[in-house]
Amino acid sequence: MMANRYRRTLYIGVTSDLAARIWQHRQGTGSDFCARHRLHRLVWADASNSIEDCIAHEKRLKRWRREWKFDLIERANPEWSDLYDHLT
Repeated sequence: MMANRYRRTLYIGVTSDLAARIWQHRQGTGSDFCARHRLHRLVWADASNSIEDCIAHEKRLKRWRREWKFDLIERANPEWSDLYDHLT
């Protein structure tokens, strides 16, 4: 999940190369939505061995209420720190 600020706009996506995808978002080429809302902070991520499982999980998360997403982020990353540096 990408965010622009604490408890503001969120973006949920799936990728096979998280570090490269976040770099694309930061360059403004990852998605129009991220570029438009200046979503540069990686605040939550999960992994699986199966892309099908990842896509199914992404679809589930997108149906969640905002508050549930905030709770998920805050359990793993209470400060809403940018996790990108931990990837590289």
